[in-house]
Amino acid sequence: MIMILPEGDSDYSTRIRQIKTYFVKELILIGEELIKNQRGEYPIWQRRFWEHRIRSDSDLQAHVDYIHFNPVKHRLAKQAVDWPYSSIHKYIADGMVPKNWGGEGVNGDFGE
Repeated sequence: MIMILPEGDSDYSTRIRQIKTYFVKELILIGEELIKNQRGEYPIWQRRFWEHRIRSDSDLQAHVDYIHFNPVKHRLAKQAVDWPYSSIHKYIADGMVPKNWGGEGVNGDFGE
């Protein structure tokens, strides 16, 4: 996720917690059956996160590429465009990346 916090706000933890809470509440409202794990958490989230301040245009691009390629890396999609929940569709529509970006031949090494 890439987000811009308001000026003077660096409380990433609260923002992430709010997003996760809202998302789970919405899933429950639409009738998704969610089962808590032994810790009392819904196991749909990675437990931790690492914040990183974007420092340049190339740093931003590397992180956007990483996000777009992640479904391919984890074998959820054959190529980035196949993942329906990706922001890559907007990038393609805006002409920023070709439709076949993130398929075969891309190694997915985006500065992890």
